[in-house]
Amino acid sequence: MRIDVQDVIEGGPIPERFAFAVSDSQQHLRFSDNRNPCVRWNDVPVGTRSLALLVVDVDAPTDPSDVNQEGRSVPADLPRADFYHWVLIDIPADVNGIDEGEDADGVVLMGKAPGETGKGVRGINSYTDFFVDDEQLEGIYGGYDGPCPPWNDALIHRYHFTVYALDIASLGLQGEFTGDEVLDAMQGHIIEQASVMGTYTLNPELTR
Repeated sequence: MRIDVQDVIEGGPIPERFAFAVSDSQQHLRFSDNRNPCVRWNDVPVGTRSLALLVVDVDAPTDPSDVNQEGRSVPADLPRADFYHWVLIDIPADVNGIDEGEDADGVVLMGKAPGETGKGVRGINSYTDFFVDDEQLEGIYGGYDGPCPPWNDALIHRYHFTVYALDIASLGLQGEFTGDEVLDAMQGHIIEQASVMGTYTLNPELTR
């Protein structure tokens, strides 16, 4: 099984149009195009009844104290955690990809609704929790929203796009389900999986 993510080569940078934010010399960051990349998968194994797609940043800071603070830096050796950017399940087995901009095309303040789409069922991504105390951005963020790592993070973030071939037609999840809940529900049902990793940073001192 193989996954191909548009304009993302293993270990290489994610294009800015697929990000939630880009660097800005005046205010550190500004909203980007926030388009989901085209994702394709091939050589799906026999017996696949549905697929799931997760995109996760494995380098989210576990301590927010220094995040986006003037005169401070998020240390590279700070413990890190997962931050989900796309949670999509119950993708029909005969679907072989998602086109650019099909799930996200621009930043939607307060988020997009989870639930049924033409190519599966959206869960919520981690911006739902991240923006919980932000009056302008707080909301339920379903589907894809791209990278926006801290602009003062000393670490370049890694984003894993993973497609899972499953032996069941539905994971039985509804409503505002998370990436962690998907991982739990998939246990014992994964036939095969494939991943590609891209990188992103908003820190102008780092080379993407």
